[in-house]
Amino acid sequence: MSRELSVQMGSPVPGVSEPPPPDNGGMDYRDWVRRSYLELVSSNHHSVQALSWRKLYLSRAKLKASSRTSALLSGFAMVAMVEVELDMKYSYPRELLISFAVCTTVLVAVHLFALLISTCILPNVEAVSNIHNLNSVSESPHERMHHYIELAWGFSTALGILLFLAEVVLLCWIKFLPVDCGSKECPTSAPASDSGGWHAALASTIIMVPVGIIFLIFTIHFYRSLVGHKTERHHQEIEELHKIKVQLDGQERGLQMV
Repeated sequence: MSRELSVQMGSPVPGVSEPPPPDNGGMDYRDWVRRSYLELVSSNHHSVQALSWRKLYLSRAKLKASSRTSALLSGFAMVAMVEVELDMKYSYPRELLISFAVCTTVLVAVHLFALLISTCILPNVEAVSNIHNLNSVSESPHERMHHYIELAWGFSTALGILLFLAEVVLLCWIKFLPVDCGSKECPTSAPASDSGGWHAALASTIIMVPVGIIFLIFTIHFYRSLVGHKTERHHQEIEELHKIKVQLDGQERGLQMV
């Protein structure tokens, strides 16, 4: 009779999770609830660290991309300004020369500023990302320097590429306008409409204007899609944190009842 009673009392109740078997001298229900609580907290801590590491890798990728793009485009702009050959026999429009000089200077300054930010921040991020320790993510400056990283990314991709497109158009006008002069002097700064160089420069402008508009539309659409994706991710993370909070509250109530 006592053996049957002990068997009935030792059988698990349906729908209720059975505590783990005792080890190291036995574990009561209070210790089991406390250990489950600590495991839940530690899993939440690891998920937060995974999110921080994902942000660190994204910041590192942005800095690398902006540094490569800025170095490439600023080098092209400097070569274009140095290697352009102005025809001394042709009277260039003053507005064209001023626009070319200003566009080239601003283009190089914007890309060098983005390159400066990437060069200063990227070594610190790289040093932390190469450490195989989950807790080392807090040593990276990518969270504090988030605005500078986004500024370098915007300068290198959006503003820098738009200025580079304008640089190509102005360079075409400077190279093609004096084509029909030959060895003669061209004192007039307003070329004839039937000039071959004028038509070539106009054709490059007609091609580049739709390209610039498409680039603007794509940039706006890309950033809106990216912001929408981040918003959805934040909503999912908030829902997950709410579920974890509900589970933690349930664990605390169970611990208090015991």
